[in-house]
Parts: sequence; structure tokens; C-alpha cells
Amino acid sequence: MKILVINAGSSSLKYQLINMEDQSVMAKGLCERIGIDGRLTHSKDGEKFQKDLPLKDHGDAIQAVLDSLTDKEMGVISSMDEINAVGHRVVHGGEAFSGSAVITEAVMNALNECIELAPLHNPPNITGIEACAKIMPNVPQVGVFDTAFHQTMPKKAYLYALPYKFYEQYKIRRYGFHGTSHKYVSMKAAELLGKPIEELKIVTCHLGNGSSISAVDGGKSVDTSMGFTPLAGILMGTRSGDIDPAIVEFIANKEKLSASEVINILNKESGVTGVSGVSSDFRDLAAASEEGNEKATVALDMFAYGVQKYIGTYAAAMGGIDAVVFTAGIGENDATLREQITEKLGFMGIKINKEKNNVRGTVDITADDATVKTLVIPTNEELMIALETEKLV
Repeated sequence: MKILVINAGSSSLKYQLINMEDQSVMAKGLCERIGIDGRLTHSKDGEKFQKDLPLKDHGDAIQAVLDSLTDKEMGVISSMDEINAVGHRVVHGGEAFSGSAVITEAVMNALNECIELAPLHNPPNITGIEACAKIMPNVPQVGVFDTAFHQTMPKKAYLYALPYKFYEQYKIRRYGFHGTSHKYVSMKAAELLGKPIEELKIVTCHLGNGSSISAVDGGKSVDTSMGFTPLAGILMGTRSGDIDPAIVEFIANKEKLSASEVINILNKESGVTGVSGVSSDFRDLAAASEEGNEKATVALDMFAYGVQKYIGTYAAAMGGIDAVVFTAGIGENDATLREQITEKLGFMGIKINKEKNNVRGTVDITADDATVKTLVIPTNEELMIALETEKLV
């Protein structure tokens, strides 16, 4: 079975064609500047092709992807008939989906109802699905939702202490995100440990420009750091993470701004960028810190401290912990931050081997005298989407 994985953004579309027989990536690429002018970057067997072409909408982008996959020079299949299914990343499924779903009219109606919960993300996801349906009407499509994995959280974890009517009327609750990544790395952790996932208590740390941490008990998410939106949790590249909500009104009054304008600041001008004044790129922060930039150092310390607190909190929530998993751009690649995050968790049995910590890829970095495993596992959301799609079709 060959599955096309689509991740549609507002002006971009990432894709991979995966052969499920051996889970190999046959080709992958990116359509960007959709609706502006258009550029396609396509890769196969380590060879990269790039060209500018008009992409007025996502339909054009999907057609460009199919043309590339079947092209005599760039292509890897003889015709689009070889594509057996399409799996789509969908950011928000609300309470409607506790798992992935084959796309139907009813599913599309539910996705449209979730637009107000994710106004920046769901519309392009929906557009990508509609574009595929138009060009490939007979190919089954599956939606894989960032929020679905977290639908197993109990009410005590997902409800906010607001008047209950706001949950009943507007579905204001903790949803959580990065669910596809948290599910994938928790499954891989169980494989590495050689134990059934049903017997494990795992804290998964998806650390990147957007970061979230989850408590996975017996293979199910029981709590997660992001909330009603991806703004909650630890501080991130440009997002503030958790703050006292009264700060929004205070800044609005002081700066003569609307609530929406303050939220925009919390999303795009805060986090380590706002604290450091340097960058949202943690490599830039590390370099600035080494040069003596105190604000950059504080930003990194705040990030590590936030992750430490969540690991401790989730160990308490689950009544124990068997493993900590680091994944995503920072979690996979920043050995210094991993060391900083774990250095004060020895009382919990979390200790790392510093030599192993400097190895890239999937690696067990647990110290010999630790009682809790610490693992680094590169995430693979595209493969997880393909696996979910294969399972359903």
C-alpha cells in the first residue's frame, strides 16, 4: 500500500509518499507561497528538485504534488492510481474525534464546526482535504487529529475552573496538541523498553519552537501541557505559555491595546524571544548565553525549569514514572538542555549518562544507577499518520 501524507498550512503544503510494505519514504516535498506565486521543493533518493510555478490555491498545490510524483525525472510512481489512500494532518478535532477517521460528509461538517477552535489551522487542513477529493475522488482519505490522542484525559484534567456553562455551551476545555507525536514516541518507547505500553507510565516531552509535555499512562494521554489553544504550557519560541490571565487586561489597559492584540503578543512576541530579545532559535540563545547575554541565559533557564516542573507534576499525576522521552527539534538535538532539564531530577530516579547524551538519533541515555529510563526518540508524525490511515482503509 502506498499512502500520500498531506500536512496543509495556510500558504504551504508538506507531503510524503510512503510505501507501507517497508515504511520507506519514496518521495517528499514542500509547496510554499501558495496564493502568492508558488514554489515546489521535491526530494527522492537524496536528490532535490526545486522549481517556481503558479500555485493560486491548494488545488494547484495538490496537482503539482501529483505531477511531481508521476514525473519522468522526479517521479516515483507511474500514475496516481498507485496511491491507495491519503492521510491528512488535522490540527483540531474538538470532542468529536477520539481517534482518526475516514473522511465523510459528516466528518467534514464536524471539522468545519471546529474552525472557531483553531481558526488559523483547520481552514487550510480542510482546504487540503477538499482539494484531494476534487482531484482524486475515488481515493479514500483519512483525517488524523492532533487533539485525538488527548481525548482520553479525565474531566479533572481537561476541565477549567470556569462556570460549567462555558464548557457546555462553548466547549472551553483543555484539548492538547502534538497528539500524533506523543502517541508515536510513547509507542516507540514501549518497543525500546521491551514492555507492553499498557504497563508503562511515560512522560513525553515534545520540545521545539512549539513545545508540549504529556503524561501517558498505559498508552493513554491522561494530561498534557497545552490547553484550549497551543498557547498554554511551558514558554516556547514565541509563545508565553502559562501566565496569570489578569495580565491580559493589565497590558491592554497600560498599552491601550485590545484583548486580541495582547493575545497576538503572547503568541508571536513572547516566550524565549520576548525574554531574551535575541531569537526563537535555541541555537542562537545558546550562543548569546555563552557570550554573556544574561537575558538569553534566563530564557534558557526558564525553559528548562518549566520542563522540570511538568515532568515532576506528571509523575505525581500518574503515581509514578517509568520513562521520560525527549523528542522534536530541541528534544532530539539539544544535549545541553536535556542535561539541564534532568540534572535536578535525580531524587525521582532520573539520571542520564553524559556520553550517551551526546549521541544523535534514537538512544537510551539512562545512567547505570538510574531507576527511570530516559530516552531520545526522533518523532515521525508522517509515519504515524500513514499507519493510522493504513489501519482505517
